[in-house]
Amino acid sequence: MIDQVQIALEEKISKSLEKLKEELNTLRAGRANPALLDKVEVNYYGSPTPLKQLANVACPDARTILVTPFDPKSVGDIEHAILAANVGINPANDGKTIRLSIPQVTEERRKELTKEVKSIGDEAKIAVRNLRRHSNEEIKKEEKAGDLTEDDVRGALDEIQKTTDKTIKDIDEIVARKDKEIMEV
Repeated sequence: MIDQVQIALEEKISKSLEKLKEELNTLRAGRANPALLDKVEVNYYGSPTPLKQLANVACPDARTILVTPFDPKSVGDIEHAILAANVGINPANDGKTIRLSIPQVTEERRKELTKEVKSIGDEAKIAVRNLRRHSNEEIKKEEKAGDLTEDDVRGALDEIQKTTDKTIKDIDEIVARKDKEIMEV
C-alpha cells in the first residue's frame, strides 16, 4: 500500500512539473520561442485544431517566429487564430507564411514577467503540497484500518516529505532559470 501511494504521488508530481514547464514556456520573454504558439487553436474547416498540426513553427533568428502552413489556403485562418489567441504579437502575412516579430521587452515588463513566473511557481508548490496532504491522508487511513504499523506510517510520511521537499527545490530551480532568462538583455 505504501509503495502504491508513493508511486501515485511521484506520477502526479511529474505531471505538475510538466504543467509548470509548459506554462513557463508560453510566457513571452523577449526571445522567439515556438512554444509561445502552443495554445493557439485554428478553426480549420469548422473544427478547432492545434496550430502544430496545421503548420511548421520555427525560429529562424532570436526575434522571429516563422509559421509555414502545410496547406497554403489556411494562412488567413492561422493569422486570425494567432490574433484571437492574444499572444501580444501582431502576425505579418505574406500569403505563404506568417512572421511574428518579437519586440524587445522593457525593463518594467521584465519585472512584471518575473512576478508572473514567481506566481506560477507558487501555484505549482501549492499543488505539490496538496498532493502531499492527500498522500499523507491515504497513509493515515490505512493506519486507522489497522493495515500499517506506527513505524511503517512514520517511514512512509518521511518518504513523502522527502519527495515533496525535492520537488519544491526543483520548482525553485525551474523558476530561477526562467527568471534569469527573462532578465537577460
